Amino acid sequence: MIASVAGEVSHIGLDHVVVVVGGLGLRVHVTPGTAASLRLRAPVTLSTSLVVREDALTIYGFADDDSRALFELVQTVTGVGPRLALAMLAVHPPDALRGAIASGDVVALMKVPGVGKKGAERLVLELRDKVGLPGGSAASPVAASGSAWEGQVRDALIGLGWSAKQAEDAVAAVGAEEPAAADVSSLLRAALKRLARV
Repeated sequence: MIASVAGEVSHIGLDHVVVVVGGLGLRVHVTPGTAASLRLRAPVTLSTSLVVREDALTIYGFADDDSRALFELVQTVTGVGPRLALAMLAVHPPDALRGAIASGDVVALMKVPGVGKKGAERLVLELRDKVGLPGGSAASPVAASGSAWEGQVRDALIGLGWSAKQAEDAVAAVGAEEPAAADVSSLLRAALKRLARV
């Protein structure tokens, strides 16, 4: 089990980063919010979860241990794989996801692309007594500079399954409503909330 990765960031993608550890570049899948918080050629330490499949070894990375624990917990529910678990954390920060499950907020859970009503109800039924209370530490937000956030949020929405037109409309709406100093993660959550209402 690879519990953490520490090294220098050599590449930042929409849903992954490459961290150089001992001369090896490890591709680590992360949420768009985590990717946006990192900087090229800067040192980073990520809590990680290694998912083993017949044809691949995939590393998923998180800003803190709480996010990783929640990522692994939601996968104990039938029908939830690592990609869907990561999407949940892309839409909801750990505290909000724990709160939604603990309070039975099916509507909030259905905001995650790929989670329907039955899936949300299953998450609540199986995890309500296991998620614990909200209160884990969250990653520090990184302020969005200028209009750079627009491309990051648009790409993240498309990567999560929305169409390019839907993503563009949501980014435009959020840009008109949210403060310019908001961090990319908050702006992405605002766009996802707007799309969930459509």
